[in-house]
Amino acid sequence: MDAFDLFVIARALHVLGVVAWIGGVAFVTTVLIPALRRMPEADKRMELFEKLEGRFSLQAKVTTLITGASGFYMVHFLGVWDRFLQPRFWWMHAMVLVWVIFSLVLFVLEPLVLHRKFKEMAQRDPEGTFRKLHLMHVVLLTLSLVTVAGAVAGTRGIRFFL
Repeated sequence: MDAFDLFVIARALHVLGVVAWIGGVAFVTTVLIPALRRMPEADKRMELFEKLEGRFSLQAKVTTLITGASGFYMVHFLGVWDRFLQPRFWWMHAMVLVWVIFSLVLFVLEPLVLHRKFKEMAQRDPEGTFRKLHLMHVVLLTLSLVTVAGAVAGTRGIRFFL
């Protein structure tokens, strides 16, 4: 197996990681949270959300790590670090930004702060808490989808914005 084969494997892992990770975020955002918001038993929402999203959390952590490592490898292999100095490659900046945000949330904020904070908020104001939770997921999903579209087009030389 030569270096180019490793690059192809890294690209395949990168795409698979993004599909599983952002696909999961799309499910949580467009299916899970809206369904939970319609539950009549407000006190059961957070319990069910934690149970279901907790199972997705491991998948998100693994796929985020795979996506970050494979992305770093591809940039290094291609020697395209200078693209981070060029605005026309905004989608590369966006990929790093999305990865950093999700990594901070998954590995730092969620276990140390967000889990406890949302549980407390849900006890006081279940409707408001799920509205905020849903809005946060909508923003992150939108940013992720714009980034994916920009990256797919950008790797083929199409520029959306710059």
